[in-house]
Amino acid sequence: MMQQELSNELLCSIANTYGTPLYVYDADKITGQYRKLQSAFAKSNTRFFYASKALTNINILKHILNIGCDIDCSSVNEAHLAIYAGAKPENILYTSNGIDFSEIEEAVSLGININIDSLSNLEKFGKKFGHSYPVGIRLRPNIMAGGNLKISTGHANSKFGVPIDQLDEILALVEKYHLFIRGLHIHTGSEIKDVSVFMKVAEVFYDLIPHFPELTFLDLGGGFKVAYRERDHVTDIDLLAKEIESFLKKLEEKHQKKFQCWFEPGKYLVSESGYLLAKVNVLKTSNNTVFAGINSGLNHLIRPMMYDAYHRIENISNPAGEIKTYTITGNICETDTFGTDRHLHEVREGDILSIHTAGAYGFEMSSNYNARYKPAEVMVIGGEAKLIRKRDEFGDLLRNQISVL
Repeated sequence: MMQQELSNELLCSIANTYGTPLYVYDADKITGQYRKLQSAFAKSNTRFFYASKALTNINILKHILNIGCDIDCSSVNEAHLAIYAGAKPENILYTSNGIDFSEIEEAVSLGININIDSLSNLEKFGKKFGHSYPVGIRLRPNIMAGGNLKISTGHANSKFGVPIDQLDEILALVEKYHLFIRGLHIHTGSEIKDVSVFMKVAEVFYDLIPHFPELTFLDLGGGFKVAYRERDHVTDIDLLAKEIESFLKKLEEKHQKKFQCWFEPGKYLVSESGYLLAKVNVLKTSNNTVFAGINSGLNHLIRPMMYDAYHRIENISNPAGEIKTYTITGNICETDTFGTDRHLHEVREGDILSIHTAGAYGFEMSSNYNARYKPAEVMVIGGEAKLIRKRDEFGDLLRNQISVL
């Protein structure tokens, strides 16, 4: 089922007020998504950390914290942002990936939860901290999952995590340095439709638990699938919750000990909340194709070009126009097509198009390519639109540059 959306009238009003291109986020939609998780998992011992890599605007982080969700970070800078937003260290999770050990040392100084993803850094951690600081290990289970190879992280050729077949080396380090292994982490990828993928991970954990007597949590990562198209098959959250509840009961019966499951939803929480609003600059006809060129590009939303991702596009300023076919393109000197042969209400130069489900990895992956400005961001909370990031200006292009000529 697609999201309940902000009205076209409200979006057009916001575009008229703040200009385009513009990202708009519906805070109430984020709240609704989190409440769905809370309701589904109410009977199981489960904890959720928002994968902040999806969208780190400080107001989004504050809203996430206000509704009771913890924060997951992929870099120590994201951890600093979470603390700046008001998160307590114990409510922040940091999962490293191919980073210098100094970043892990900094994470320890912050007092946050840490997952380590390499034998090299696990040994360095053991040498410096021994049993004094609890840590989790990110494992690679050799499971292929996810909507695109670029977002599949658990397969046999992935750079992520310590390969599961290196368990003996892990255990040797744990014994040598008396490591306090508090958790195990596996994230297989993004846009996982099939609940069985998560349960395959759970079964991997089931066999590993006896090797780590101080375990308290099992981290199954994120990757819940959301709907980008009307008939998209999404993750059955209710079914997953029932399976996890059963799994945790099974563990408790076997080990006479309670475990907690952790998840890191990112896209699930913010993707459907977001809209990229852009103005049609020019209409161009070539053979049988009508191009609608907008004042945005891959510098603002790279997902369609990088992942072949589909985003629904709507002409919100002419909703009663005749349905016609258009190819929506950007203004960057690369092929930046947002949608091919889309059926839209008649598009005119100056119309406002809304690119839907753009809250995750939209602004967050944006750039100043072609020396173009990053867009402004607006959050709608309780029906009121508030500017949460101003649009770039020329000085932003020069920031941090040093003239030597």
